[in-house]
Amino acid sequence: MRLNKFIAHAAGNSRREADQLIKKGRIRINGRIARLGAQVSPEDEVLLDGRPLTAQAVYTVLSFHKPIGYVCSRRKQGENPTIYTLIPKKYHHLKPVGRLDRDSSGLLLLTDDGDLAHTMTHPKFFKTKVYQVTLDHSLEPLHQQMISDHGVLLDDGVSTFSIQRNEKANSYTITMSEGRNRQIRRTFASLGYQVIKLHRTQFGNYNIASLEAGDFQELKNPR
Repeated sequence: MRLNKFIAHAAGNSRREADQLIKKGRIRINGRIARLGAQVSPEDEVLLDGRPLTAQAVYTVLSFHKPIGYVCSRRKQGENPTIYTLIPKKYHHLKPVGRLDRDSSGLLLLTDDGDLAHTMTHPKFFKTKVYQVTLDHSLEPLHQQMISDHGVLLDDGVSTFSIQRNEKANSYTITMSEGRNRQIRRTFASLGYQVIKLHRTQFGNYNIASLEAGDFQELKNPR
């Protein structure tokens, strides 16, 4: 198995985080400092900061309905509480798969399966995300076509996603496979709109179902 995949399984990191651990010399294989791209077998001893790593056989995945006002971090940011204040302590080792900002709500996955986190967040896997968005005023048809067909140029590249108008005033369903920082808010802001509400209902094959704000569900056989 490729080393970064093994670390992701054993430590619950993403593969990108695993690569950083390797680059920093914190991983040893059979007593020797590991190198990027290394392969490991079941007979190899893999250490992280001197601590043995063993690939897990069973992982935990939570489906969580994040309320507005909470941050996706372990530490409180200013007066904003973290999502971990709403989750039992036995799940505090789980990491968010992607993030929702403080002012956004909806479906958030948490897991100790680094490989699953990688496949859910890396752009090459094109995981669909669906959001319900409310704007401060009605979206002009030209702007809707511009975003959907050509995209809007932001500081970190072109932003494109599908927009469907809902029956409720100024309400839209957004479908996308990207997940850049505050991408939806920044895209609309660049055209003179303010996002009043942003709520995620689907992430890949997972959906928020009937979870109430602050509730969670441990998923069975998530793979």
